[in-house]
Amino acid sequence: MQKIPVNEPAISKNALKYVTDCIKTGWISSSGKYLKDFEQKFSKFLGVKHAITTTNGTTALHLAVLALGIKEGDEVILPSHTMMASVAAIVYTGATPVLVDVERDSWNMDVSQIEKKINKRTKAIMPVHIYGHPVDMDPVIALAKKYRLYIIEDAAESTGAEYKGKQTGTIGDIGCFSFYANKIITTGEGGMMVTDNDKVADHARLLKDMAHSPQKRFLHKEIGFNFRMTNLQAALGVAQLEEVKKYIQKKRWMAALYNKRLSKIEGLTLPIEHDWAKNVYWMYGILVEKDFGISRDEFMQKLFRKGIDTRTFFIPMHRQPALRRLGLFKGEKYPVSDEIGRLGLYLPSGLAITKEQIEIVCRAIKDIRNDVQKL
Repeated sequence: MQKIPVNEPAISKNALKYVTDCIKTGWISSSGKYLKDFEQKFSKFLGVKHAITTTNGTTALHLAVLALGIKEGDEVILPSHTMMASVAAIVYTGATPVLVDVERDSWNMDVSQIEKKINKRTKAIMPVHIYGHPVDMDPVIALAKKYRLYIIEDAAESTGAEYKGKQTGTIGDIGCFSFYANKIITTGEGGMMVTDNDKVADHARLLKDMAHSPQKRFLHKEIGFNFRMTNLQAALGVAQLEEVKKYIQKKRWMAALYNKRLSKIEGLTLPIEHDWAKNVYWMYGILVEKDFGISRDEFMQKLFRKGIDTRTFFIPMHRQPALRRLGLFKGEKYPVSDEIGRLGLYLPSGLAITKEQIEIVCRAIKDIRNDVQKL
């Protein structure tokens, strides 16, 4: 039986060459030519002034919150349906995360719910472009202008996605990206914070490097952090970035094939793409609705027995024990986040996936549906 992983990265052709160069020259730590090259090429790809490498997507978000001066007593609004890193980056600073529910069709934050959560403590909105589809940003921008709030885009899953022709991560004050092994481009672990604000960029660069004083190293006027990417990781990133357009095309091809094969199967809700959006389908997510005939978890078990790996959608933030122990979200209800968290999963979606593998997955799903109908 062929095993089909939920994700397998594509390693670009120059990766070994660039990483080997780091090893041969001894530039393997947090200095070296590939770090600067990666930042410059990523900023050019996005069309932003500043790109700042970090150790991962979580620290990129943490650095963004720190660089904007958000602190204890401040509040940041974000969706309940997200990965823990989004909330953790806020909590790390002592600030308070404030949740809104999400849309049933896009699975992104319901922007119509944001304004009622804004108060005098609110400092920022954090839209999360979930699974590669952009948030509807115009209403977010309007609210940020009206109430003088920052926008921190969590674009960890949406490298190359577009909102009305503009790339995600470049629309707000700061954008944050992840280069984990399952992302559109990877450095193994790694992240990037981007901005057009010179002052914010300077502060972020200071903080990510232990806040060594620019005038005198080992003199620290504030507490900094070690969020430095290595030259080895950046070398891999440079090689990956050379292939990014091809990777995005591969993701969209994958989604189109899944859509074609699965669209007529009753009981499955497939991912959407709004007219104003370019979805990069970081993962191909589906909902297993009640009328499919079995639960999401039973569906996953049946696929697993056929050698097909899957992953559930995120457990909503208001359901997280670690956050509840902090006294957060008591008595709060986010029914759509709960529902898609219960019904959602993503199918094998990695950049190494083949047409044959997608066909195998789709045939397996059709077989499961046919078996359920016979019961």
